[in-house]
Amino acid sequence: MASFLESLTHRGGYHLIAWGSLLGTELYQSFVMTKLCYIHLPRPQFTTLQKRVFPVYFNIQTGLVLATVLTYPSGSMLGLINNVADVVILGATFGLSVLNMFVFGPRTSKAMVDRIHQETRDGARHDEGTGEISEEMKLIKRRFSRNHAMSIHLNLLAIIGTILYGIRLGSKIG
Repeated sequence: MASFLESLTHRGGYHLIAWGSLLGTELYQSFVMTKLCYIHLPRPQFTTLQKRVFPVYFNIQTGLVLATVLTYPSGSMLGLINNVADVVILGATFGLSVLNMFVFGPRTSKAMVDRIHQETRDGARHDEGTGEISEEMKLIKRRFSRNHAMSIHLNLLAIIGTILYGIRLGSKIG
């Protein structure tokens, strides 16, 4: 019992929980939930859900990267500073998630809302293929595509960073 209670005071367990929660959240949201919602929800409901879910996801992702950094087991953050590869990987992952949280996530959400409003003004959905779309809609679609692509790629790079860090972390076990 004493060894169990003693283990509660070490950062290693909390570090694994933070990193595992980060990886699980990233993989589940990016490859399971988004895909299922896209397949099974009508587009307006999918759009409404995504604009509410992704800000929360980016906040959680950023928070879990920070929790992973703060629970770094080798002498806390001083140990992390001495390990350049881990600093680069975790720093990049944190930076990518912050960019999505504050820049590309909000821009993508705004473009989605703007697209819906423009559809109302144009009297047609942007993807119906019923002829010409307005110049305003073309600009909004381009803005959405650019920001959405950046958000997707930043998220994918963050996931790769999380996996790379996990491989490095696993190599220290045993």
